[in-house]
Amino acid sequence: MIRSLFFAPANRPDLVIKFPRFGADCCVIDLEDGTPPGEKQRAREMLRDTVSQVRAAGLAGMLTVRVNVPASPHYLADIEAALASDVDGIVIPKLEDPEQAFPAIHWIRRLDADAPRPKPRTIVGGIESILGVLRAVDICARTQHMGSVYFGAEDFAADMDARRTPRGDEVYTARSMVVMAAKAAGVIAIDQAVVDIRNDALFSEDASRGRDLGYQGKICVTPGQVKLSHLAFSPSAAERDYAARLVAAYEAATARGIGTIDFEGRMIDGPLLKRAQAVLASPEA
Repeated sequence: MIRSLFFAPANRPDLVIKFPRFGADCCVIDLEDGTPPGEKQRAREMLRDTVSQVRAAGLAGMLTVRVNVPASPHYLADIEAALASDVDGIVIPKLEDPEQAFPAIHWIRRLDADAPRPKPRTIVGGIESILGVLRAVDICARTQHMGSVYFGAEDFAADMDARRTPRGDEVYTARSMVVMAAKAAGVIAIDQAVVDIRNDALFSEDASRGRDLGYQGKICVTPGQVKLSHLAFSPSAAERDYAARLVAAYEAATARGIGTIDFEGRMIDGPLLKRAQAVLASPEA
């Protein structure tokens, strides 16, 4: 699971090395928006050392690098530098066509053939534009090595020339389309960022809406948001207790040849059992 996708700029190794403190499920060294244009080449050149430092610091979760957009002159050099480092994958922002990921797929294939890893390298795709949202099904289904996608609401809203609101009704349709495309392709869906970094209540409320839609995690821009995201996308103690009771009752009923049961006032059948089992299999916050 990726309940939290947490970013730090690639030109700031002093921040990257703090990743292990925050416990994010997936940490991202950001060569794109987080690194100023004049710093991109230097950040790329020291990337291998930056990765080595954070590995030595004891990072437990996934470690990835976000490269610049496919149309950028930095794109190919970013991919080469990222995959020459000890990372678990790369993040490709603003995907609008599966073919744009081919250079990364090519590098991953070569590396996996030369030096296979227990856990293959993966691609995290960013769907952040009108065209990307409209092609989300194709992107999720046809991009090889795609393990997860995130919805970038801020870039999408800018592309739409939409007025941003705290509730986010202006991006609701796109947000729903991305999570459906991810689910159909069997990849992890990561929800939009909340850029109001001092508003924990808004973050938690937005994360709850994302979870209701089917997202499994959220973009995080502060360490505090990582903790809130893990709470939002992990079952509560009450949810676990309910799921355990439901599974026990259903198993007892099926042993008697009953396939649908009345459990605490609700009709329970196969799909609800599957959901309860998923709750019990989920990690704790």
